[in-house]
Amino acid sequence: MLKKKNEELENLTRDSEKHLAENQQLKKKNEELETEKKNLTEQIQQMTTQWKELNVSRAQWSIDAYCPKEKKRRKCNNCEDGWLYADSSCYAVNDPDRDQRKTWEEAQENCRGKSSDLAVVINEEEKKTVSENSWKYDENKGYWIGLRVEDGKWKWLDGRDAANSAWINQPPSDGHCAISVLDEGFKSVSCDEKNRWICKKKALDTAVKLQRTFG
Repeated sequence: MLKKKNEELENLTRDSEKHLAENQQLKKKNEELETEKKNLTEQIQQMTTQWKELNVSRAQWSIDAYCPKEKKRRKCNNCEDGWLYADSSCYAVNDPDRDQRKTWEEAQENCRGKSSDLAVVINEEEKKTVSENSWKYDENKGYWIGLRVEDGKWKWLDGRDAANSAWINQPPSDGHCAISVLDEGFKSVSCDEKNRWICKKKALDTAVKLQRTFG
């Protein structure tokens, strides 16, 4: 009888020690989770602060870019300095030296870095604007625009099909993109060619309103 009681006591002791060890492990795990939670909270707060600072910086950059100070007053423009304003849009005609020209993908990446895209043409008036700024000189073949072959069709960067076949009469060929050439319209060439390029983004329609604000 005594032996049985001792065995039960030993079992209870082992169970108690086991539960105690488990509780200690849980406590340690809980402390680790609390520390991790604290670190994540601090990271989120830091990221939130950085995001707010970035937004403020971007807002200030936009104001400075579109509304530069002149004699302590700001003069607001529809486009940033160096961009061409036409048809409620801003165009950047990029004319780097030969060794700085880009493939279609590289040109699009460059435009994205300027908060824009390769020029997407909506109508005949805009086509005229793009074509007239696709200057021909030296050995320049043309300027990349936002038109390329996807799934066997000519498509603009905004997802529209190139419905006006008169704009580019060459059949779609995989790996080809379009360039704009003065007096020659749009032409199909390999997307891997190195060319100049034209970026486009929406103009600042509120330039007049901002002028009143900062004037």
